[in-house]
Amino acid sequence: MNLKQSFHLWLQRQWYDTPAPNPFLTGLERVFLRAVELRQTAYRTGRKPIERLPVPVIVVGNLTVGGTGKTPLTLWLAGLLKQQGYRPGIISRGYGGKKQAQPLIVGPDTSPEEAGDEPVLIARRSGCPVCVFPRRAQAGRLLLATADCNILIADDGLQHYALDRDIEIAVVDGARGFGNGHGLPAGPLREPPARLQSVDWVVYSGIGPAGSTVMTLTSGSAVNLANPDCHRPLSSFVGDPIHAIAGMGNPQRFFDDLRKQGLAVDGHAFPDHHAYRPEDLGFAGSTPLLMTEKDAVKCRRFATANFWFVPVQARLPAAFGEQLLTQLKTKTHGQKAA
Repeated sequence: MNLKQSFHLWLQRQWYDTPAPNPFLTGLERVFLRAVELRQTAYRTGRKPIERLPVPVIVVGNLTVGGTGKTPLTLWLAGLLKQQGYRPGIISRGYGGKKQAQPLIVGPDTSPEEAGDEPVLIARRSGCPVCVFPRRAQAGRLLLATADCNILIADDGLQHYALDRDIEIAVVDGARGFGNGHGLPAGPLREPPARLQSVDWVVYSGIGPAGSTVMTLTSGSAVNLANPDCHRPLSSFVGDPIHAIAGMGNPQRFFDDLRKQGLAVDGHAFPDHHAYRPEDLGFAGSTPLLMTEKDAVKCRRFATANFWFVPVQARLPAAFGEQLLTQLKTKTHGQKAA
């Protein structure tokens, strides 16, 4: 385990397994939360500009660092909109990719080292035009100029206040919640939990309070990285030793999901957005190695016959989709959205 992995695991323990965070980190937390407050005020009072694009914008994001299920929800939302006749484009920061001087259009064959792992995954799965750039409004303008879009989904854009939005959806990890409840770096929070009071929708991933909107992720088969036409039911791995890797905010969730399906998994956690190298996975030998679809984007170029990824599908209550579409009809800026 290298230094980066060790630090990542140490932080995860501080955030989710330690009741009282490190005193040094709580001192830094006060500085961070004050900066967050000043930044929010600057946008709210007009001292920092907010750009409005000429189509509706739906933001999908969360309050914590790391994965909560934003990407599956973004894919589900894109599918819902396409079914209703909308033509969605998807914009993202492109975390994990190279720093870009200009917005980058992302396609199924774009390198994840260039654009980041999640935008490439989204481009492959959604069939929608995708663009990445830290300034999301510029990414949106490029999509509107070059692709046939009439609505935009901003993936992981909750804290990007420079882009105006019509609907905000916050995703919360139902199992881990907000960890120790502290802000960065003492805890996983990028904004205080009170921020949820101002969003349009809160979606809980996995489990949630009574009456809440809960998103579940389902999977039933694995896809071979070396031969994507080869699919194998997860049940066929039962009884055999299995390695699994996950480079995400909560790797344990992936390992637990596999174990719930009866697999004897030896899990190996990596930092979120980890840039895999062949030597990172040498422990697997010829034993089957299961990974998330996000990991597979970065491992495909050196995949061997025993590498498999497990795609997931988001499922949400029908009422959530119906109410979201009803809300969207009032957010067209005087244009026809579909």
